[in-house]
Amino acid sequence: MEMQADLLEEKKLLETLEKRHDADAERMKRFLNMPDLSRTPGSPLHELVQRILALPAFADFDTIEVPQVVSTELAFDWFDFPKDHPARSYSDTYYVDDTHILRPHTTVMWHYYLEDESVKARMQQGEPVGCFAHGKVYRKDEIDRRHMNVFHQMDGWYLTPRTTNVIGQKDLENVLADIAKAIFGADIEYRFNKDTFPYTDPSIEMEVKVGERWIEVLGSGVVKGSVLKNFGVDPDEYNGWAFGFGLERLAIISMDLPDIRLLWSDDERIKRQLKLGDQYEEVSKYPPVTRDISFIVEDSFIPNNYFDLIRDLGGDLVEEVELLDKYESKEKFGSGKVSYTYRITYRSPDRTLTSDEVDAIQKQVYEETAKQFNAKLR
Repeated sequence: MEMQADLLEEKKLLETLEKRHDADAERMKRFLNMPDLSRTPGSPLHELVQRILALPAFADFDTIEVPQVVSTELAFDWFDFPKDHPARSYSDTYYVDDTHILRPHTTVMWHYYLEDESVKARMQQGEPVGCFAHGKVYRKDEIDRRHMNVFHQMDGWYLTPRTTNVIGQKDLENVLADIAKAIFGADIEYRFNKDTFPYTDPSIEMEVKVGERWIEVLGSGVVKGSVLKNFGVDPDEYNGWAFGFGLERLAIISMDLPDIRLLWSDDERIKRQLKLGDQYEEVSKYPPVTRDISFIVEDSFIPNNYFDLIRDLGGDLVEEVELLDKYESKEKFGSGKVSYTYRITYRSPDRTLTSDEVDAIQKQVYEETAKQFNAKLR
């Protein structure tokens, strides 16, 4: 069954956000307006979702679409994230206000799913329940060919009465093996390693073998009893498994994509190649254009916030931002000051950039670096 959570609270938060015009608000509005590729037919991310949903093991599972703006309590506290967990910081997560954020994971669907009256009724009758959620998630991140701060995630979970089945790691491994075969083919080699997540125990990661390399593709585990309690489920009566993964990572591995930005391309030469399992061939190796920037800022400077600025100005023309130098000298710069030097690599996936075009962007980067970070350019 396809379900949709109540979006009334999100609607009110978005109305407030829409009235703001500061840099953070404009950035978040742009992210929210980007298409959800997991719901865009023709996108390999959409194909990944459909392959997983079509697996026989998930025939009775529901899917739910949930808000993109959620409370910090839901995103972190209910999932047993420690109070000092890095994900809670303003340098890692996009805060709409003091208590609401752009969702950093689709695992938030647990709350909305369990609030559905039909799900409550099934659980009161002692029935197992399972659900999927997929869509965009938002995390501040570095800039390179493998990372974007807007990406797509898919989460699945299953709860069953203990009187029916006591869930263990082997149950989860069987499910993950089915997913690996559906995405990479029946002959894919895979293995499981121990991992750690706030809301599952035991936790495992799955790796698949690509060429001679083992590559992590998803994380999973048996849902902790304390987390079930947070969501109003009695762990003495129900237990279950959960997993989550980034769809881009699977697509990149499946097609050997050299750049995550290709998944967003409107170039037909690129789009027609984006088929799961097909080897991607470069349309053309357009040359990179690099520009360096050096500046002195307060030691409270947060690089992830700076990367957001560069994304704002350069968009998908920015391929990578590399830290060349970080230098502190009380004698040269004064107390509490730090010097940074970054190299920005500009490259379009579908055309050759001109120096004038890049210089115009770089000029804006200089101006906004000084303005937004009170930086002294060197």
